[in-house]
Amino acid sequence: MKKALKRLQRVLDLEASQGYKNRAVVGGIRQFATFWVDQARAEATSEQDKAFVEQAAELLIDYGRLPGTEARAKAIEQLQSKVQQRQAQEPASPPRQKPVHKPAQKPTKAAVSPPAKQKKPPAKATYQTPPPRNKKPSKWDRQPAPRQPVEPDPEGLAQSVTAVRGIGPKMAEQLTKLGASTIAEMLYIFPHRFDDYTLMKPIHKLAYGETVTVIGTIWETRARRSRSNQVIVQSVISDGTGKVQVTWFNQKWLVDKLKAGMQIVISGKVEQYLGRPVFNSPEWEPLELDPLKTRRIVPIYPLTKGLSSNRMRDIMRGVVNHWGARVADPLPIDLRQRQKLLLLSEALQQQHFPDSQQALHEARRRLVFDDLFLLQLGMQGFRQEWQSQSSVEIVVEAAEAETAVLDQFQQSLPYTLTAAQQRVIKEISDDIATSTPMNRLLQGDVGSGKTVVAAAALLLAAKAGYQSALMAPTEILAEQHFNGLQPLLEPLGVQVCLLTGSTAANEKERIYSELANGQIDLAIGTHALIQENVSFKNLALAIVDEQHRFGVDQRKALRDKGPSDGELNPHLLTMSATPIPRSLALSLYGDLDLSILDEMPPGRQEIKTYWIPTRERERVYSFIRKQVATGRQAYIIYPLVEESDKVDAKAAVAEHERLQKEVFPTLQVGLIHGRLSSSEKEAVMRAYHSGQINILVSTSVIEVGVDVPNSTVMLIDGANRFGLAQLHQFRGRVGRGEHQSYCILVADSETAVAEERLGALTQTNDGFALAEKDLEIRGPGQFFGRRQSGLPELRLASLLDMDMLQIAQNEAKAIAEKDPKLEQPEHQLLRQQVAHFWQNTR
Repeated sequence: MKKALKRLQRVLDLEASQGYKNRAVVGGIRQFATFWVDQARAEATSEQDKAFVEQAAELLIDYGRLPGTEARAKAIEQLQSKVQQRQAQEPASPPRQKPVHKPAQKPTKAAVSPPAKQKKPPAKATYQTPPPRNKKPSKWDRQPAPRQPVEPDPEGLAQSVTAVRGIGPKMAEQLTKLGASTIAEMLYIFPHRFDDYTLMKPIHKLAYGETVTVIGTIWETRARRSRSNQVIVQSVISDGTGKVQVTWFNQKWLVDKLKAGMQIVISGKVEQYLGRPVFNSPEWEPLELDPLKTRRIVPIYPLTKGLSSNRMRDIMRGVVNHWGARVADPLPIDLRQRQKLLLLSEALQQQHFPDSQQALHEARRRLVFDDLFLLQLGMQGFRQEWQSQSSVEIVVEAAEAETAVLDQFQQSLPYTLTAAQQRVIKEISDDIATSTPMNRLLQGDVGSGKTVVAAAALLLAAKAGYQSALMAPTEILAEQHFNGLQPLLEPLGVQVCLLTGSTAANEKERIYSELANGQIDLAIGTHALIQENVSFKNLALAIVDEQHRFGVDQRKALRDKGPSDGELNPHLLTMSATPIPRSLALSLYGDLDLSILDEMPPGRQEIKTYWIPTRERERVYSFIRKQVATGRQAYIIYPLVEESDKVDAKAAVAEHERLQKEVFPTLQVGLIHGRLSSSEKEAVMRAYHSGQINILVSTSVIEVGVDVPNSTVMLIDGANRFGLAQLHQFRGRVGRGEHQSYCILVADSETAVAEERLGALTQTNDGFALAEKDLEIRGPGQFFGRRQSGLPELRLASLLDMDMLQIAQNEAKAIAEKDPKLEQPEHQLLRQQVAHFWQNTR
């Protein structure tokens, strides 16, 4: 495009010589731009040329609007410099050869015969040109070698990542942070997104709601603060066809990264603001011209400090090309064919470097199936293993005795059981009357009456002549259960004891003795219940409160204390107050039977929930003072900004100090956070429970389930950073007594998602409805936050993919019925995969 560059250079030089007055051409520089851009685009042949034309067009069109001579001079100098760079890169023109004049020849018959059928001219390339002959072929130009079947190499895949050429000790350490210490594990470091250069769109053709990739030049980047003091970074990006505004939140460092003139790729959803297309928090990366030329789908990998995107991509390309084909496929051939799934080796190659969007979809489908299938196979195995063992039949003598016992229990209560409570009691009593050990999850919202249901089961066990144990994760929760169950059960003839680490030594000895000889019917406690020196005469029912707080080994130790020295399993009931949507609970706890208390007892006082702007925070402090003056207590919760207890604790400590010194100097303000030891947390909770602390500042580690009836205010600062289910759990810490209680939400973000989430919380107190809404808004990955105890981490699958989950569940059941221990030759590899998948969780 020599001519276009020469024309532009002349105009720029003239404008500079005239003092940057926008008079170099009639009508100004903008008028020249409209004429020059069309000609330049026609002459542009390479991607560099096209990118330059669009950048120059932006500068020329907006030149007249620049404020003052200095800004115009800077723009002209910048463009002159770029013109000179492009001219230097232009190949020298070959010398013109003189035409050779040949005498005209008469056409022969062959020359005038019908012409041979000509090939159609190739379609005109829009963004793509072949690389120059004198240029070294790009890594993106190379076509992958035909994929020939190769022998699986499990030993090679088990090697350290340092066996890969180009990976030394330093990079191996970086890869370990990403979760890969072997070559096989590297194959499962999947791209977290893709820049699809086949789906590029010019800005002037963007449509609201679509997810696209846009390439352009940054015109400007600036930062400002919102009314809630949130940092907002905004860039204006242009590709010559139009401009688009891009916004990021709380990422001030982007101002130094996204400099004017930088070419950038952004991928995200096109949203609407004031009638214009915008991007909010899209993914971005500096432009690479190689994949742009070949219109490839480019993987963007997760990174860690010191590891660049290009370096990671180059290493992964080598690993996938060589080792991806050497992965053995554990799925039986008939299953793979029935479900139309790719070979695992093909799926891995396409998941990293897809040939097309369809190939990526098929690869993802196969890998998602693997995740869910291994999850369900493991659960089927646990279920089969549990049900293959025997338990005692908890049956009260005489057919009518059980009904009589439950009738007497209900009559002793000062209230009537809900229909949901009666239904779940029936489900549990039916389970424990058989010799197959019960393994049931009891889910109920805060205040739904789980404890009363547990009491009914404990009573049935005692009346049938067996012992029970109820294990809680903390001493204060164990004491709470003891204080609630002892007055319910002892009048009915059930002997109850409390055993925790704080129990006096002589009291412990008495309890040990009476548990061993059967005098005590029900032991309530913490992990002290599963110590070696604790033995039961005939433990038949074990209840665990808040399952996710216990490790699997602890639950197993309790189970092993069953009748006949552990040869018979006790029946196991797990209680959880964490609302989980039923569909998700079935997939997460597929090895358990599920009971749900979906009805609240009548007369329970509703907690009033308000969502206020940050500027009204002082009003809330004033309200808390008034509540404390009447003898009440309050919680103030601060969010987990990152998944780091240290970062979280620093924030809580600073706020606690400020609140104690500046806001509530005459009150006692306590502090609890993840950096405290278990004993320190317990001491703080005791002080709050006893009323020594008026206001408790906490992070999200606040104890689930602790009843402090005197607490009436729950202030959640930064409420937009929590999920709905978690916010609902916090709200459940108040409203436990006779006094009207309040939950006040302060958001430090004004996003649409925050509005939807917090608006939902103010409208309902139904934990299950909120859990469904939370799942819909955030998806299962963020719904659970850190990995659940006892569950493997899913690499690609979403637990919301109910169709694929159902397929995986059905296939897992079919295999488990035929070969429950996966002992058949065709299932050997599958058994290894299941063991590996679950190895760090059970």
